[in-house]
Amino acid sequence: MTDLEHQHHDLSIDQQLALRTAAARLHGEFDGVLGSETIEQFLRSSYDQFASRSTIPNFLPLLAERFARQRLHALARIEGDHDGKPTVLFLCVHNAGRSQMAMGLFQHLAGDQALAWSGGSEPGHTINPSAIEAMHERGIDIVTEFPKPWTDEIVRAADVVITMGCGDACPIFPGKRYLNWELEDPAGKSVDDVRPVRDEIERRVRGLLDELGVPALA
Repeated sequence: MTDLEHQHHDLSIDQQLALRTAAARLHGEFDGVLGSETIEQFLRSSYDQFASRSTIPNFLPLLAERFARQRLHALARIEGDHDGKPTVLFLCVHNAGRSQMAMGLFQHLAGDQALAWSGGSEPGHTINPSAIEAMHERGIDIVTEFPKPWTDEIVRAADVVITMGCGDACPIFPGKRYLNWELEDPAGKSVDDVRPVRDEIERRVRGLLDELGVPALA
C-alpha cells in the first residue's frame, strides 16, 4: 500500500488501483526532473483538493492525476525545466465559466506555441453548461475540463496572470505581470447571454497573443 492509500484507507479497490496507476504514470513522465517524494506529495494533495467537494468519487483519481500533472509541470518550469513558451494563467471565482472559456480560446488560437492554465478562488463543481455550448459553437470542446483551485507553483510558473472578478482572493506575487479583465459573469445565464462574453474574451485573447508575439492560428 502506498503512502497515499495509507492516508485514504476508505478508498475502494478500484480507486486504490487507479491511484497506483496514476502515480506510476507521473513517475514515468517526470523521472529525472522531479523526485519521487515530490510526485507522491503532489498527487496526494491534489486528491485531497477534490475529495472534500467531489460528488463523483470514482472520478477522483483521474482528477487528482490531471491536476497533479499540471502542478508538477509548473514546478518543473520554476526549477528550470522551461521550454520558453509563454504561459498564461486565467483566474476567476469558480473556474466554471470565464476562465475556462479564456483557456479554451487561448489554446485553440495558440496551439502548441504557448501554454494556458486556469483556476478559481472558490472552484465550483461543474463547468457552466451555457459556456460549454457557447464554446462548442466555436468548435472548441471544454466539456472535459473541470473547476480547480490555483496553487502557488502554478501562479509562480505563469508569465502573465489574467484575473476576472476574483478581487482580493486572487493571488498576488511580487514581480508577476497581472491583467484584470472586467467581464460579465456567465453563471446562471443562457447561451444567448453568454455569447457576447465569449466574443469579448476572444477579442482580448487575440490581443494578448499579439502582445506575446504568438500568431493566432485561426
